[in-house]
Amino acid sequence: MERPLILQMQGITKLFPGVRALDDVTLEVRQGDIHAICGENGAGKSTLMNVLSGVYPHGSYEGKIIYMGNEIAFRDIKESERAGIAIIHQELTMIPELSITENIFLGNETVNHGLIDWDTERRRTAELLERVGLTIDPGTLIKHLGVGQQQLVEIAKALSKNVRLLILDEPTSALNETDSANLFELMRGLKSRDITCIMISHKLNEIAEIADAVTVIRDGRTVENFHVKEGQIDEDCIIRAMVGRSIENRYPSHESNPGEVIFEVSDWRVEDPDIPGRLICKDSNFFVRAGEIVGFAGLMGAGRTELMRSIFGRNYGIYLGGSIKIKGKEIRVASVSSAIRQGIAYVPEDRKNLGLNLIDTIRITTVSANLKAILRGRLLDLDKEFQVAEQQRSSLNVKTNSVNSGVSTLSGGNQQKVVLGKWMFTEPEVLILDEPTRGIDVGAKYEIYRLIQKLADQGKAVIIVSSELPELLGISDRIYTVFEGSITGVLNRQEANQEKLMRMMTNTSKLDSNSERTEMLYEIS
Repeated sequence: MERPLILQMQGITKLFPGVRALDDVTLEVRQGDIHAICGENGAGKSTLMNVLSGVYPHGSYEGKIIYMGNEIAFRDIKESERAGIAIIHQELTMIPELSITENIFLGNETVNHGLIDWDTERRRTAELLERVGLTIDPGTLIKHLGVGQQQLVEIAKALSKNVRLLILDEPTSALNETDSANLFELMRGLKSRDITCIMISHKLNEIAEIADAVTVIRDGRTVENFHVKEGQIDEDCIIRAMVGRSIENRYPSHESNPGEVIFEVSDWRVEDPDIPGRLICKDSNFFVRAGEIVGFAGLMGAGRTELMRSIFGRNYGIYLGGSIKIKGKEIRVASVSSAIRQGIAYVPEDRKNLGLNLIDTIRITTVSANLKAILRGRLLDLDKEFQVAEQQRSSLNVKTNSVNSGVSTLSGGNQQKVVLGKWMFTEPEVLILDEPTRGIDVGAKYEIYRLIQKLADQGKAVIIVSSELPELLGISDRIYTVFEGSITGVLNRQEANQEKLMRMMTNTSKLDSNSERTEMLYEIS
């Protein structure tokens, strides 16, 4: 028997100044289903969910929403939460300095005689954490949790409000395979209790694994609906619907012709800034040739990002020793500005906190890392600033009606493109890309892969950190693996596969000593 409809969105149209973000969108979701929404960056997925959850209040859009058999008109997110709708955004919104209990009940405190009832809140938090599979002290500060654990706390917070419809925006974009599997198991458990989930995702393999139905949005319009149980769905069908064409090979073919070693890191040692004596980089050695794309693989917490951030001007951790050479010459990179001057660029994993100033425009952001290049005398050449920003917008296909728009108005994927454009404008010798396609749709990923290959063809040394092994295997010439702060080995493209990489990432094939590891790295070269 077919499940009843819990949600119908009919003829939803949402306008922003100069942009029709949603154009007569329709969506039907059945009770207890896991319903996936797919589309390219800027297609309108998050906007549609913000309309549903009251972030964009009734009256700011056209169309009708029917929820649990009744037409609703939410004026704000509080009203949608009272109705049992909760949304978990891609960028988690908890306060790091507060505890799990304080975050879960923030704005929804349990009050007894005018005072917060901490005993009741801690007890309820423990019960909620048990429901999502977390065995952790409710008094733990959020900043001490991993991203996967924070995601589960967000879901626990939603469950505290008696959620009937849970919206998850790119829930696995920052999770490793283990955390993603745990999240999916939790979602199946919610389904068994008749809680409906809407999941926005770009990871097509995950959608095929967990979704009961899929809606595809393109350019603000609904273009396809698939029902998994009817056997309609496969990844190629979703891709064609998303981008309007088939993509035969998700990783563009590329002939690599690496030259001499252009970037070399030797005996790099860095201490954890929060835990004295704990090394987050343990005598790391690696190199990259001109025109080479080198990947770094490792499980969450292995130290990949910490290694790259410490190299980029020592902006993470406490430097203990080691050297960096560019084109055979040792350089000092004691600050971010010195790293930029020496020709190193770093696109961070956390684009909103580390890669962007969200109150800036696209044009200001694009030139911000290389202001000298747009000086006319001692003043900024605003015409050149506009030309540079427009050129980068066009070459990266950033979806916006003007480079004078704020970066906060862009989708996550388009924000990532702006960050890439900013660092490309510095014309670096070495470009470090940390999770460069996180939260980016399959069509935009292809564009970024082509861009990375173009940079390599120009003789740049390109480093890619990614939690997606297929991505590293598809784009890299060589792949290093990291485990607990140590580089455990390297494989070239011809011999690498997911099984070999996973063994090295989990230290089950680690070499006996750092000297042996260094010797192997150069032998493979």
